[in-house]
Amino acid sequence: MDWREIPSLSALRAFECAARAGSFSQAARELNVTHAAIAQHVRAVEAELRTTLLVRQGRGVALTDAGARLADTLSDGFGQIISGVKSVRDDAETRPLSVTVTHNFAENWLMPRISQFWAKYPKIALSIVPSNKLVDLRRDGFDLGVRYGDGKWAGLETTHLLAADYTVVAAPGVVEPDNLTRSDVPWFFEDDHHEARKWVTQAGMIGETQKTFNVTTLGMALSAVRSGGGITVASSALVVDDINAGRLVALSQTQPEGLGYYITHYPGVLSNRVKILKSWLLKTI
Repeated sequence: MDWREIPSLSALRAFECAARAGSFSQAARELNVTHAAIAQHVRAVEAELRTTLLVRQGRGVALTDAGARLADTLSDGFGQIISGVKSVRDDAETRPLSVTVTHNFAENWLMPRISQFWAKYPKIALSIVPSNKLVDLRRDGFDLGVRYGDGKWAGLETTHLLAADYTVVAAPGVVEPDNLTRSDVPWFFEDDHHEARKWVTQAGMIGETQKTFNVTTLGMALSAVRSGGGITVASSALVVDDINAGRLVALSQTQPEGLGYYITHYPGVLSNRVKILKSWLLKTI
Protein backbone atom coordinates (compact mmCIF):
# COMPACT_ATOMS: atom_id res chain seq x y z
CA MET A 1 0.00 0.00 0.00
CA ASP A 2 1.50 3.32 -1.12
CA TRP A 3 0.01 6.09 1.02
CA ARG A 4 1.55 8.68 -1.29
CA GLU A 5 -1.06 7.83 -3.92
CA ILE A 6 -4.00 9.10 -1.83
CA PRO A 7 -4.87 12.41 -0.15
CA SER A 8 -4.29 12.77 3.57
CA LEU A 9 -6.67 10.92 5.88
CA SER A 10 -7.58 14.21 7.56
CA ALA A 11 -8.64 15.67 4.23
CA LEU A 12 -10.58 12.55 3.28
CA ARG A 13 -12.33 12.54 6.64
CA ALA A 14 -13.32 16.18 6.19
CA PHE A 15 -14.70 15.44 2.71
CA GLU A 16 -16.65 12.37 3.91
CA CYS A 17 -18.16 14.35 6.75
CA ALA A 18 -19.15 17.28 4.50
CA ALA A 19 -20.63 14.88 1.92
CA ARG A 20 -22.66 13.06 4.58
CA ALA A 21 -23.84 16.28 6.25
CA GLY A 22 -24.43 18.20 3.02
CA SER A 23 -22.89 21.21 4.71
CA PHE A 24 -19.43 22.57 5.44
CA SER A 25 -20.74 24.22 8.61
CA GLN A 26 -22.25 20.99 9.94
CA ALA A 27 -19.05 19.08 9.11
CA ALA A 28 -17.01 21.74 10.93
CA ARG A 29 -19.16 21.34 14.06
CA GLU A 30 -18.91 17.53 13.93
CA LEU A 31 -15.13 17.55 13.61
CA ASN A 32 -14.65 20.55 15.91
CA VAL A 33 -12.75 22.59 13.31
CA THR A 34 -13.50 25.77 11.37
CA HIS A 35 -15.65 26.11 8.25
CA ALA A 36 -12.53 27.30 6.40
CA ALA A 37 -10.60 24.16 7.43
CA ILE A 38 -13.28 21.89 5.95
CA ALA A 39 -13.33 23.91 2.71
CA GLN A 40 -9.54 23.79 2.49
CA HIS A 41 -9.47 19.99 2.99
CA VAL A 42 -12.13 19.46 0.33
CA ARG A 43 -10.26 21.65 -2.16
CA ALA A 44 -7.08 19.70 -1.44
CA VAL A 45 -8.80 16.37 -2.20
CA GLU A 46 -10.32 17.78 -5.41
CA ALA A 47 -6.95 19.16 -6.50
CA GLU A 48 -5.16 15.88 -5.91
CA LEU A 49 -7.85 13.84 -7.68
CA ARG A 50 -8.23 16.49 -10.39
CA THR A 51 -12.03 16.47 -10.32
CA THR A 52 -14.92 18.30 -8.71
CA LEU A 53 -16.49 16.39 -5.83
CA LEU A 54 -18.87 18.93 -4.27
CA VAL A 55 -20.84 21.83 -5.71
CA ARG A 56 -22.71 24.62 -3.97
CA GLN A 57 -26.47 24.08 -3.62
CA GLY A 58 -28.38 26.73 -1.73
CA ARG A 59 -26.84 27.05 1.73
CA GLY A 60 -25.27 23.61 1.51
CA VAL A 61 -23.35 21.39 -0.89
CA ALA A 62 -24.28 18.57 -3.25
CA LEU A 63 -22.23 15.65 -4.54
CA THR A 64 -21.13 15.18 -8.12
CA ASP A 65 -21.14 11.64 -9.52
CA ALA A 66 -17.45 11.29 -8.72
CA GLY A 67 -18.03 12.73 -5.28
CA ALA A 68 -20.86 10.28 -4.58
CA ARG A 69 -18.68 7.31 -5.50
CA LEU A 70 -15.83 8.49 -3.30
CA ALA A 71 -18.14 9.39 -0.41
CA ASP A 72 -19.76 5.92 -0.44
CA THR A 73 -16.35 4.21 -0.44
CA LEU A 74 -15.01 6.43 2.35
CA SER A 75 -18.12 5.93 4.48
CA ASP A 76 -17.70 2.17 4.23
CA GLY A 77 -13.97 2.41 4.94
CA PHE A 78 -14.24 4.75 7.93
CA GLY A 79 -17.10 2.61 9.23
CA GLN A 80 -14.86 -0.45 9.17
CA ILE A 81 -12.09 1.48 10.93
CA ILE A 82 -14.50 2.59 13.67
CA SER A 83 -15.82 -0.95 14.01
CA GLY A 84 -12.31 -2.39 14.24
CA VAL A 85 -11.16 0.16 16.82
CA LYS A 86 -14.32 -0.38 18.89
CA SER A 87 -13.80 -4.15 18.80
CA VAL A 88 -10.22 -3.85 20.06
CA ARG A 89 -11.25 -1.32 22.71
CA ASP A 90 -14.10 -3.54 23.89
CA ASP A 91 -11.68 -6.48 24.14
CA ALA A 92 -9.28 -4.33 26.16
CA GLU A 93 -12.10 -3.36 28.52
CA THR A 94 -13.25 -6.94 29.09
CA ARG A 95 -9.94 -8.78 29.31
CA PRO A 96 -8.54 -9.25 32.83
CA LEU A 97 -6.22 -6.54 34.08
CA SER A 98 -2.74 -8.02 34.33
CA VAL A 99 -1.03 -7.15 37.61
CA THR A 100 2.47 -8.11 38.73
CA VAL A 101 3.20 -8.08 42.46
CA THR A 102 5.85 -9.52 44.74
CA HIS A 103 5.18 -12.94 46.25
CA ASN A 104 5.03 -11.54 49.77
CA PHE A 105 2.63 -8.75 48.89
CA ALA A 106 0.36 -11.12 46.98
CA GLU A 107 0.24 -13.82 49.65
CA ASN A 108 0.14 -11.73 52.80
CA TRP A 109 -1.67 -8.52 51.83
CA LEU A 110 -3.43 -8.60 48.47
CA MET A 111 -5.06 -12.04 48.43
CA PRO A 112 -6.61 -11.73 51.92
CA ARG A 113 -8.29 -8.52 50.67
CA ILE A 114 -9.05 -9.34 47.04
CA SER A 115 -12.62 -10.43 47.83
CA GLN A 116 -13.29 -6.85 49.01
CA PHE A 117 -12.24 -5.53 45.61
CA TRP A 118 -14.41 -7.99 43.68
CA ALA A 119 -17.37 -7.33 45.96
CA LYS A 120 -17.16 -3.66 45.04
CA TYR A 121 -16.09 -4.08 41.39
CA PRO A 122 -17.45 -7.46 40.24
CA LYS A 123 -17.02 -6.64 36.54
CA ILE A 124 -13.26 -6.01 36.76
CA ALA A 125 -11.39 -9.27 36.29
CA LEU A 126 -7.78 -9.47 37.48
CA SER A 127 -4.88 -11.69 36.46
CA ILE A 128 -2.46 -11.52 39.40
CA VAL A 129 1.07 -12.74 38.65
CA PRO A 130 3.40 -12.98 41.67
CA SER A 131 7.07 -12.44 40.83
CA ASN A 132 10.05 -11.05 42.69
CA LYS A 133 11.72 -10.11 39.40
CA LEU A 134 11.52 -6.52 38.16
CA VAL A 135 9.63 -7.27 34.96
CA ASP A 136 9.20 -4.98 31.95
CA LEU A 137 5.55 -3.95 32.30
CA ARG A 138 5.04 -3.04 28.64
CA ARG A 139 7.00 -5.91 27.11
CA ASP A 140 5.38 -8.48 29.39
CA GLY A 141 1.89 -7.03 29.02
CA PHE A 142 1.22 -5.82 32.57
CA ASP A 143 -1.21 -2.98 33.28
CA LEU A 144 0.04 -2.31 36.81
CA GLY A 145 2.68 -3.49 39.25
CA VAL A 146 3.38 -3.40 42.98
CA ARG A 147 7.11 -3.61 43.63
CA TYR A 148 9.39 -3.42 46.66
CA GLY A 149 12.30 -0.98 46.69
CA ASP A 150 13.12 2.72 46.69
CA GLY A 151 10.56 3.67 44.03
CA LYS A 152 13.22 4.84 41.57
CA TRP A 153 12.76 2.79 38.40
CA ALA A 154 13.65 4.45 35.10
CA GLY A 155 10.76 5.06 32.74
CA LEU A 156 8.04 4.19 35.27
CA GLU A 157 5.61 6.33 37.21
CA THR A 158 5.59 5.26 40.87
CA THR A 159 3.21 5.98 43.73
CA HIS A 160 4.17 5.14 47.32
CA LEU A 161 1.78 2.53 48.69
CA LEU A 162 3.15 1.54 52.09
CA ALA A 163 6.32 1.71 54.13
CA ALA A 164 8.35 -1.47 54.42
CA ASP A 165 9.37 -1.32 58.05
CA TYR A 166 11.00 -4.29 59.79
CA THR A 167 8.79 -5.88 62.42
CA VAL A 168 10.00 -8.84 64.46
CA VAL A 169 7.11 -11.20 65.25
CA ALA A 170 6.43 -14.44 67.08
CA ALA A 171 3.38 -16.30 68.36
CA PRO A 172 2.02 -15.04 71.72
CA GLY A 173 3.95 -16.37 74.71
CA VAL A 174 6.81 -17.87 72.69
CA VAL A 175 9.40 -15.25 73.62
CA GLU A 176 9.47 -11.91 75.44
CA PRO A 177 10.87 -8.83 73.67
CA ASP A 178 13.67 -8.41 76.24
CA ASN A 179 14.62 -12.07 76.00
CA LEU A 180 15.16 -12.45 72.26
CA THR A 181 18.87 -13.26 72.35
CA ARG A 182 18.70 -15.43 75.47
CA SER A 183 15.99 -17.76 74.22
CA ASP A 184 16.48 -20.97 72.29
CA VAL A 185 13.69 -20.07 69.87
CA PRO A 186 15.02 -20.25 66.26
CA TRP A 187 14.83 -17.52 63.62
CA PHE A 188 13.30 -18.00 60.18
CA PHE A 189 14.51 -15.79 57.32
CA GLU A 190 13.26 -15.45 53.77
CA ASP A 191 15.99 -16.18 51.23
CA ASP A 192 15.47 -13.02 49.16
CA HIS A 193 15.08 -10.59 52.07
CA HIS A 194 18.76 -10.00 52.80
CA GLU A 195 18.19 -6.45 54.13
CA ALA A 196 15.93 -7.69 56.93
CA ARG A 197 18.39 -10.35 58.07
CA LYS A 198 21.21 -7.79 57.95
CA TRP A 199 19.22 -5.43 60.18
CA VAL A 200 18.40 -8.19 62.69
CA THR A 201 22.06 -9.22 62.82
CA GLN A 202 23.39 -5.66 63.18
CA ALA A 203 20.83 -4.96 65.90
CA GLY A 204 22.25 -7.91 67.88
CA MET A 205 18.93 -9.75 68.06
CA ILE A 206 20.32 -13.21 67.30
CA GLY A 207 21.79 -14.98 70.30
CA GLU A 208 24.93 -17.10 70.09
CA THR A 209 23.01 -20.32 70.66
CA GLN A 210 20.00 -19.51 68.53
CA LYS A 211 19.52 -21.46 65.32
CA THR A 212 18.60 -19.73 62.06
CA PHE A 213 16.79 -21.25 59.10
CA ASN A 214 16.44 -19.94 55.57
CA VAL A 215 13.16 -20.59 53.76
CA THR A 216 12.03 -19.75 50.23
CA THR A 217 9.13 -17.43 51.03
CA LEU A 218 7.87 -15.27 53.87
CA GLY A 219 4.72 -17.39 53.86
CA MET A 220 6.76 -20.43 54.87
CA ALA A 221 8.41 -18.48 57.68
CA LEU A 222 5.08 -17.18 58.94
CA SER A 223 3.56 -20.67 58.90
CA ALA A 224 6.33 -21.88 61.20
CA VAL A 225 6.10 -18.81 63.44
CA ARG A 226 2.30 -18.86 63.80
CA SER A 227 2.52 -22.39 65.16
CA GLY A 228 4.99 -21.26 67.84
CA GLY A 229 8.03 -22.61 66.03
CA GLY A 230 10.17 -19.51 65.98
CA ILE A 231 10.70 -15.83 65.22
CA THR A 232 10.76 -13.96 61.91
CA VAL A 233 10.92 -10.41 60.56
CA ALA A 234 8.55 -8.85 58.02
CA SER A 235 6.97 -5.59 56.96
CA SER A 236 4.21 -4.69 59.42
CA ALA A 237 1.74 -4.36 56.54
CA LEU A 238 2.26 -8.03 55.74
CA VAL A 239 1.65 -9.22 59.30
CA VAL A 240 -0.93 -6.67 60.50
CA ASP A 241 -3.79 -9.15 60.03
CA ASP A 242 -1.99 -11.76 62.12
CA ILE A 243 -1.23 -9.21 64.83
CA ASN A 244 -4.79 -7.88 64.94
CA ALA A 245 -6.15 -11.43 65.11
CA GLY A 246 -3.81 -12.32 67.97
CA ARG A 247 -1.91 -14.97 66.03
CA LEU A 248 1.33 -12.99 66.28
CA VAL A 249 2.79 -10.29 68.49
CA ALA A 250 5.26 -7.56 67.49
CA LEU A 251 8.51 -7.77 69.45
CA SER A 252 10.53 -4.98 67.80
CA GLN A 253 10.18 -2.55 64.91
CA THR A 254 12.24 -0.09 62.86
CA GLN A 255 11.77 1.93 59.67
CA PRO A 256 14.48 1.55 56.97
CA GLU A 257 14.94 4.83 55.15
CA GLY A 258 13.57 5.05 51.60
CA LEU A 259 12.28 1.51 51.16
CA GLY A 260 8.69 0.53 50.65
CA TYR A 261 6.06 -0.90 48.34
CA TYR A 262 5.21 1.18 45.28
CA ILE A 263 2.49 1.06 42.64
CA THR A 264 4.16 1.20 39.22
CA HIS A 265 2.93 1.79 35.69
CA TYR A 266 4.03 3.55 32.53
CA PRO A 267 3.43 7.32 32.35
CA GLY A 268 0.41 8.49 30.39
CA VAL A 269 -3.35 8.21 30.48
CA LEU A 270 -4.58 5.22 32.50
CA SER A 271 -7.69 3.28 31.58
CA ASN A 272 -10.66 3.73 33.88
CA ARG A 273 -10.26 0.17 35.22
CA VAL A 274 -6.59 0.73 36.08
CA LYS A 275 -7.51 3.99 37.83
CA ILE A 276 -10.11 2.12 39.88
CA LEU A 277 -7.65 -0.58 40.93
CA LYS A 278 -4.94 1.96 41.80
CA SER A 279 -7.38 4.05 43.83
CA TRP A 280 -8.65 0.97 45.66
CA LEU A 281 -5.11 -0.10 46.60
CA LEU A 282 -4.32 3.35 48.01
CA LYS A 283 -7.59 3.58 49.94
CA THR A 284 -7.33 0.06 51.38
CA ILE A 285 -3.96 0.57 53.02
